[in-house]
Amino acid sequence: MSLIASIKKQIVPIHKEGWPFIAIFAVIANILAWIWSPLGWIGFILTAWCIYFFRDPQRTVPVGEGLVISPADGLVSMITRAVPPPELDLSDEPMVRISVFMNVFNCHVNRVPVSGTIDRIAYRPGLFLNADLDKASEDNERNALIIDTGAHRFGVVQIAGLIARRIVSFVDEGDTLNVGERFGLIRFGSRVDVYLPEGVHPLVGVGQTAIAGETVIARIGGDAPTTSFNTI
Repeated sequence: MSLIASIKKQIVPIHKEGWPFIAIFAVIANILAWIWSPLGWIGFILTAWCIYFFRDPQRTVPVGEGLVISPADGLVSMITRAVPPPELDLSDEPMVRISVFMNVFNCHVNRVPVSGTIDRIAYRPGLFLNADLDKASEDNERNALIIDTGAHRFGVVQIAGLIARRIVSFVDEGDTLNVGERFGLIRFGSRVDVYLPEGVHPLVGVGQTAIAGETVIARIGGDAPTTSFNTI
């Protein structure tokens, strides 16, 4: 492998949504450096963080029958039963909900958890509470969608967080996507909820770290697993 190819392999791609913010951070950093050198260093550190935030690495997606993959990088913060957002018209009854919380150091590019067709997209403005709170599911700005696999309908909800002020969607109703494909991005610190239909069982535990497009969070069919989790 050539030196140039080796360097390219180590460089993580930056999502195009991030370049305007990176440019703004860089300009501010230079202005701060001109005013006072120590401020400039702070600005350059924040610029480096902004570049890191908007990284968009390739992922190796597990392929297998009935696998449901994490839509986000972050911490599995909640596994509970909850009624999906009313604007989705997905169900009036509580469904199993897996919540993945993304902090400001996680990659914020979101990926579809299952292959299927985007049956519905519903955006709702709202507050910007801490996305780690259960109340954020009801009150915060969110973008919700239904993925129809043909046999099941999954709800996926992007929720803006305390500092997030923009949810970006890359897809439209009617689009057909493969599991692991990118469907959106949230700026900066947020949460993604996945609502599982009946017969789909969680395979992760609260506190577990998930990787978008790679971590199996649930399985379709079969008996509910009896897996237990230990923190060590």
